[in-house]
Order: sequence, then structure tokens, then C-alpha cells
Amino acid sequence: MSTGNPSKEQILVVDDEASIRRILEARLSMIGYMVHSASNGEEALELFHRHHPDMLVLDVMMPKLDGYGVCQEVRRESDVPIIMLTALGDVADRITGLELGADDYVIKPFSPKELEARIRSVLRRIDKDSGSGAASSGLIQVGRLRIDANKRQVFKGDERIRLTGMEFSLLELLVSRSGEPFSRSEILKEVWGYTPERHVDTRVVDVHISRLRAKLEEDPANPELILTARGTGYLFQRIVDRETLAVPAAAARNGYSRVEVAPMAMSSS
Repeated sequence: MSTGNPSKEQILVVDDEASIRRILEARLSMIGYMVHSASNGEEALELFHRHHPDMLVLDVMMPKLDGYGVCQEVRRESDVPIIMLTALGDVADRITGLELGADDYVIKPFSPKELEARIRSVLRRIDKDSGSGAASSGLIQVGRLRIDANKRQVFKGDERIRLTGMEFSLLELLVSRSGEPFSRSEILKEVWGYTPERHVDTRVVDVHISRLRAKLEEDPANPELILTARGTGYLFQRIVDRETLAVPAAAARNGYSRVEVAPMAMSSS
């Protein structure tokens, strides 16, 4: 089923509970989204390929193909943002969903207003035209890693590394203050929009860091770029020439600014 204005951002809602689908279809359409809905995983994939939505809101437990399976299939070909709907108190559901590529989660039972806020927050932070922090003025090269903040793309050598919107936002945040640690609560606030009083599981950050390392590091078990500051949080390895973060005109004409990485005595775990 589809509801709403087709010129607006499209959201695919996937849940086997008809009452939840009806509520979300009505609420999200009312605030301007085009909504498609599916009652199982197989139908969800069919609608995903037909409509190419801007976001998925995905329940975990469903017939035919569960939310994990849908998430895996979607991530094989797309970085579209995914919000998982998980059971109250089921921490394993949340962590598994994040490990498979979900960007965020909302716990059932939930307030429709809460989900609307999460949808707005995630879409705002992965907006392809957005860019914040020191790295937003151009391209940066760190070893074999090249970060294009304007296009929100990352390359390792000549290979493009596909990141989800939230993964790129996390990387961009860490690079913007390279060499200085961010606490998990800072990251949750800056990347996900969560304030400390929300008491969000900080493992959201840990799982996304693990995903970034798996994609960007030569040896994810012994990272050299994204480091752990014990007792604090995470940081991107210090970039020596801070001025190159704002790409000079001459460097910009050559395509990127090349920066070197200084060794630091930080934990990599």
C-alpha cells in the first residue's frame, strides 16, 4: 500500500502488525512523506526495488523473511537509512540489527512522535547536500584513504568504499577534530541527535565504529586510523597539518589535499 505525496521523501514501513502499519501510514503521510507499507520481508524487498525509498522502518520479527534478512539484502546494494523496530528489553535484537547495517532503532511499544523524530533526525544527518565540520571544504587524503566530504564518498586507493549515511557522518565528525577523542555521549548527540537524558545504549556507537573499521582499516583488529581512547571514547588518528583540512585552492585544483598521519600512543581496541 502507498499513501502520501509522491513528490516527497518516500518511506517504506515494514511490520506484520496491521494496526502499526495503519498508524504509521496515517501519521507519516500527514507530515508530508510518501509512505509504502509491507507486511512481510518478501513484500518489503519487492517494494524496495520498485519504489527505491529514502528510508526503511523495519520490524525485526516478521513472517517469510525477518527484518534481519531484509536488512542484509538491502545493504548488499544500497546505503539507504534503516531504522529497526525492536522489542522492549531485547538488547540482542538491537545489536544484531546495527551489526547488519541498521542506522538506528526504536523500541516497541513506541510513541509515533518518537519515531517521527528519529526519522527526521536520521534523514537530516544523511542529507547528501549537507556537510559539517572542518572536513566539509573538500577532499582529504590519509594514506590510501581519500575522503570527499562534498560528495560524501570515501575511497581506499581506487576502490570506492560504500558507507551508510550515518557511517559517513560519524567518520566526518571524527576527522573534523582529528587527534582529539570524542566521548560516546558526544558522538550520540552529534551524529544521532540523542541528548544524554535519553539514556540510549552507547553500543550504538561501538557497533558503528566496528563497521567503519571493517570497511576502512587495513587490519580492523589493529586499527591505525580510528582509535579507542580508553575511558573516553574514540578518535581519528591525528592529522599533522591541520591547515590542509581546509583545502587550499592549489590543492583543490589537483583534486585533494594530502595529509600525513602522526603516530599516537593510544589504544586500538
